[in-house]
Amino acid sequence: MNGLYICYFGLREPLVQSQVVPYLRELAAAGIDLTLLTFEPKSPAWSSADRQQWRESLQKQGIRWTSLRYHKFPSLPATIYDILVGNFSSCYLVVKYHVDIIHARGHVPAAMALLARTFGLAKLIFDIRGFMPEEYVDAGVWPAGGTLYRITKAVERRLVASADAFVVLTHRAREILFSGCSTTDRLGRPIEVIPCCVDMERFKQVTPGQRESIRRKLNMNDRRVLVYVGALGGWYLTSEMAEFIAVAQECEPFKSHLRQLGVALEHYRVDGVSPNEVPEYLAAADFAFCFIKPGYSKLASSPTKIGEFLASGLPVLCNTGIGDSEDLLVTNRVGVMIERFDRKSYIRGLRELEELAADNGTRQRCRTVAQQHFDLGTIGSTRYHRLYIRTGKRGKKSEMGE
Repeated sequence: MNGLYICYFGLREPLVQSQVVPYLRELAAAGIDLTLLTFEPKSPAWSSADRQQWRESLQKQGIRWTSLRYHKFPSLPATIYDILVGNFSSCYLVVKYHVDIIHARGHVPAAMALLARTFGLAKLIFDIRGFMPEEYVDAGVWPAGGTLYRITKAVERRLVASADAFVVLTHRAREILFSGCSTTDRLGRPIEVIPCCVDMERFKQVTPGQRESIRRKLNMNDRRVLVYVGALGGWYLTSEMAEFIAVAQECEPFKSHLRQLGVALEHYRVDGVSPNEVPEYLAAADFAFCFIKPGYSKLASSPTKIGEFLASGLPVLCNTGIGDSEDLLVTNRVGVMIERFDRKSYIRGLRELEELAADNGTRQRCRTVAQQHFDLGTIGSTRYHRLYIRTGKRGKKSEMGE
């Protein structure tokens, strides 16, 4: 079976390195011939040597890589232009490499696959990474019911009608999009729930001795350590997280907010580290937290960081309204949920985190939950491979919904 994976990000993006290449590597190892199409920004520029080095590295992993230029400004015309170019390029790649299945990561890549799908050149897996129109509304970029929202919803309906199979990140998203369905929709098209997974080998369990060594190296001896990993601002509630740290301390904008709240410099650390260093920092912590702006669109969200926290043996404090996190963390006793961003909720959350940390079985339980729900090998790649096989077996009549 031959596949074309379309990703509307650049190859060097951390998300692509953690959430695209590892999946494709596993699929290639399972015998699927894969071509990866990415969209590379103008800056930072690629040198010929860098491009060749990346191409050879991916080829060794069984992934053929090709790319197009990503256009950013002006936003809407640039995206439409990329979609048009993406459609013709997809048709060319499908014919050149005898592609059976186009795997589109998100709404824009799925739109780039429509021409090839309409001509019957390949089947389409619509990997729905979130509720894109609602995300723009929840973020305050588009007005609810506005022109751009209505156009995007119309395109989304066309994509759903044209697709041969679907991936969603959460069970809640599946219930919203395909109410009452489980492994197939009402037309018999395959559905898989595949959250953002983690390479468990990368986030290895450390011994107590290794952990203490890391804590000494980072100057974190004899302290309770809370950790947050990831971006600040946007969907991630920077001010609320700073206020939570301030409350925890009692019982560049992020730092200034902490200073305004009276948290001394020696009590916190904000660093930029390479992806390879993240597991070490997580291994030094006692528990983790993240606050994400809730909204309808976030019901479809599967934050990668939650899987990484659990794989590192860390119980997690998070706010409600984010994907399947509430059921996962509370039911398995590996995390704490808060409903409000206020002092009372923070104190309660910290107390419950301390109770989890006092349980000697918590770290292993976190690892077990990560393996059961977020393991790249047994969950992510297995379900993707299963979906490719299921999609490939669908006949011509069923694939057109007849």
